[in-house]
Amino acid sequence: MATIELDLRGLNCPIPVLRTNKKMKELIAGDELVVLVTDPAAPKDFATYSENTGHEILSSEDSQGVFTIKLRKAG
Repeated sequence: MATIELDLRGLNCPIPVLRTNKKMKELIAGDELVVLVTDPAAPKDFATYSENTGHEILSSEDSQGVFTIKLRKAG
């Protein structure tokens, strides 16, 4: 199981979700992806993304305007 970080700070919707989806396709089930993003809509966008794809959000944190969203690829 791998953990990959994807830095998408400075990009706005829908680019962070699109790039996350592309990266998720490269991973295997159970791998984790940590996404760094500054778009204020990101938590809601990633919640919708998770519901639609089945990938699990393990955590979503905001630190001084940088959201760190940790996802686990679905099986």
